[in-house]
Amino acid sequence: MSERNSLSDLDIARQADIRPIGDIAATAGINAEALELYGRYKAKVDPARLDAPAPAGKVVLVSAMSPTPAGEGKSTTTVGLADSLARAGHKVMIALREPSLGPILGMKGGATGGGYSQVLPMDEINLHFTGDFHAVTSANNALMALVDNHIYQGNELNIDPRRMTFKRVLDMNDRSLREVVIGLGGPAQGVPRQDGFDITVASEIMAVFCLATDLADLRDRLGKITFGYTYDRAPVTVADLGVQGALTLLLKEAIKPNLVQTIAGTPALVHGGPFANIAHGCNSLIATQTARRLADIVVTEAGFGADLGAEKYMDIKARLADVAPSAVVVVATVRALKMHGGVAKDKLTAPDLEALLAGVDNLRRHLRNVEKFGVTPVVAINRFATDTQEELDWLLEWCATEGVEAAVADVWGRGGGGDGGDELAAKVAAVLSAPNSFRHLYSLDLPVEEKIMSIVQEIYGADGVDFSVPALKRLADIKKNGWAGLPVCMAKTQYSFSDDASRLGAPKGFTIHVRDLIPKTGAGFIVALTGAVMTMPGLPPVPAAMRMDVDDAGNPVGLS
Repeated sequence: MSERNSLSDLDIARQADIRPIGDIAATAGINAEALELYGRYKAKVDPARLDAPAPAGKVVLVSAMSPTPAGEGKSTTTVGLADSLARAGHKVMIALREPSLGPILGMKGGATGGGYSQVLPMDEINLHFTGDFHAVTSANNALMALVDNHIYQGNELNIDPRRMTFKRVLDMNDRSLREVVIGLGGPAQGVPRQDGFDITVASEIMAVFCLATDLADLRDRLGKITFGYTYDRAPVTVADLGVQGALTLLLKEAIKPNLVQTIAGTPALVHGGPFANIAHGCNSLIATQTARRLADIVVTEAGFGADLGAEKYMDIKARLADVAPSAVVVVATVRALKMHGGVAKDKLTAPDLEALLAGVDNLRRHLRNVEKFGVTPVVAINRFATDTQEELDWLLEWCATEGVEAAVADVWGRGGGGDGGDELAAKVAAVLSAPNSFRHLYSLDLPVEEKIMSIVQEIYGADGVDFSVPALKRLADIKKNGWAGLPVCMAKTQYSFSDDASRLGAPKGFTIHVRDLIPKTGAGFIVALTGAVMTMPGLPPVPAAMRMDVDDAGNPVGLS
């Protein structure tokens, strides 16, 4: 491996020639009145002050096969593809989610791409950035403080403390906070009740933040949030409590998209960050639409595999605005395909065409699913140093037999304006120039259980759905309260098409188990909790935080 490729992501980021953010803004066509500087290399963009036309840029959605612990490099591919499209002469902007501290300190170590396909400054983006997640966390917890105070001060709204559906949040993986009891210690400490924490990226306020079209819509959606029920089992909203204005105040600066740059100088908006396994998995709609005002091509991504983030992008985000993708890139790796073919993680470097053959069933299902939305997929084979040419050639030939365009992308080692993604960019550009017939998977007129069945059978390949008794009761409440017309956001393990994380590949003969349904009336969707998926993750046996530090000069160590 060359010295260039032996450097860590953090080493590469430090050596990059980062430009003042004002220069990047000027290149992107952002006028000075719309730019709010956060130091030399970060800024917020105020869409209301932006001197740019209505959104018109075409969207490229980057998704992936089912993720594995071997890593697929979806963000790296997103950045590398955008740099390569810019290198080919297209006016391009990236729209990404903000990283969550939970997985950064837990398993991933960083979420700004990798190698020579990164957004900068990577350490600041990964650690606090411009404070957006703090604002979302504060708004969420302010709501719950106001709710519990209302109950303590006499409970004029008749809120039943036993029927709260909203939790406090923290941007951290902390399993010990999943279930807590608050208000202990006597009457002066509040009204005791069972409570708990979700991770910030699973909060409905994060979803509202990412689906709002502007500040007025943000306030309206915050007011529509249902946080619990009365003793008479009537829903209680933020508007009933009268605090949507205060929550909007806490978010008024955070709602402006954040402008940064790639190593190659491509402008990137990094804004919002819901997970795709427990939330809808897309960056903010405001950022996507702002990017579409500034660029001819917007490269964005949706979290985890195409069964989760991409499906939610199509059926939730693309219903709210004209952001339907004109092309979908599905990232695959030889390593991950071999793991789906039955190879253990510590054996993935050994050539194994037989395992590759077994693993492509997973990729095939994702590709066929993308086509169900009327969009043409392109496979990006994210190259790793251990891949053999024989394996790469086999996978390219397999894609050709499936009738799908594919290209090997070496954007980790040859990105940053290099030629590692040129072939992929050319294939994506060709798809963008061709017509498509985008469509949603299901109609909103269908009953909730039929929407879930459509996703479960058409996308996951399951035989059917098993609703728990609590889920069936919640389903009746949804119908009674007039929420049945909302789309569905499935909360499911990212590692499998099933709700069992151990069933890799393209399993058949299984049932999806829905244990609860949670109406998110502000975000405008219904979350279906399946299997054992948790809305507050835990840390692994050896968290990534164990290798993190700062040197004597204050520079970060261990981010990757």
